[in-house]
Amino acid sequence: QVQLVESGGGLVQPGDSLRLSCAASGFTFSSHYMSWVRQAPGKGLEWVSSIYSDSSNTYCADSVKGRFTISRDNVKNTLYLQMSSLKSEDTAVYYCAKKGVFGSYDYWGQGTQVTVSS
Repeated sequence: QVQLVESGGGLVQPGDSLRLSCAASGFTFSSHYMSWVRQAPGKGLEWVSSIYSDSSNTYCADSVKGRFTISRDNVKNTLYLQMSSLKSEDTAVYYCAKKGVFGSYDYWGQGTQVTVSS
């Protein structure tokens, strides 16, 4: 069965860096568009960044542009999110999500908490 397992979250100070990972299994990872989505306390889901199956294109939200970088390793079946210059407003649960054949996200991980606080 499809599994997405995020890791790498934690408590960091403003300005710090952090790298999130999402280990994928149960499907052909290299064939699928993948994304990171976050949910801040008391708020709805916010799309963060996406990457094509072959890494040929990446996209990110304006709120993280220039600070976050999405990447993937199709040999290790792992999605990454490198986060730098973290701000308090980046505090959220971060989820990786797989885009299905009909265009919507059909599988999500359990999430990893990122807390940015001094």
